[in-house]
Amino acid sequence: MNSLAPLSLKGKVSEIEWQTRVDLAACYRLVADMRWGDLIYTHISAKVPGTDHYLVNAFGLGFDEVTASNLVKVDLEGNILDDSPYQINPAGFTIHSAIHEVRHDALCVIHLHTLATISVASVKGGLKPWSQYSLFSLPSLSYHSYEGLAVNDSEKKSLQDDLGDTNHMLLPNHGGLTVGPTVGDAFMRFYDLQRACEIQLALMQSNEEIIDIPQPIIDGIYQQASVVHSGETGGQKAWPAMLRKAYKLDPGFCE
Repeated sequence: MNSLAPLSLKGKVSEIEWQTRVDLAACYRLVADMRWGDLIYTHISAKVPGTDHYLVNAFGLGFDEVTASNLVKVDLEGNILDDSPYQINPAGFTIHSAIHEVRHDALCVIHLHTLATISVASVKGGLKPWSQYSLFSLPSLSYHSYEGLAVNDSEKKSLQDDLGDTNHMLLPNHGGLTVGPTVGDAFMRFYDLQRACEIQLALMQSNEEIIDIPQPIIDGIYQQASVVHSGETGGQKAWPAMLRKAYKLDPGFCE
């Protein structure tokens, strides 16, 4: 893909689809700004509310090139809808279609290959309860073993089974994944997971004795974690500020 195809879908799709496109494009720009991207690889998807269709990035575009209009709409079989001139990443289809197929509560799915999530996912024992951030993720954390490049439909069932009803996933040798009922919730969940992994790596590299969090405190935070970064107290509270940041970075994302 040598150039961006000029197109604008504003006013040509439903209001709710357009808002989903704007939120998702903003998420891509924020991920690029946070340096969580991986060139043209990895993917973030959002389901169009009220449908079985979801939006995902065009394969070949950098995250800082994603706009509301150039997001690609596909169905659960991978068919590209609305005559989009773009294609999608086959691995992205496998992972995101698998989750959207069974997790009807997960409007947004974020899958990234960050250094921190790959590293922590790939050590025995995975994520440790060594920081407050880790305690936001651990109560709803699952693991999915590496099965090679995610291009085979056969991996969809094992991914679905491993994810279950959790909202955070570490994929050994591969990366991290979060889901949420909104783009904002999924973004904040990945922020927590990423921070937890970064802190764990820093502690592991310090060669100092690590102070464990007492189990009664862990148990207490487990009970509270579901509301810390979800709904009005979490993703939706933080997301307007994140949107403002995306507009400051480059308002072109909402075109």
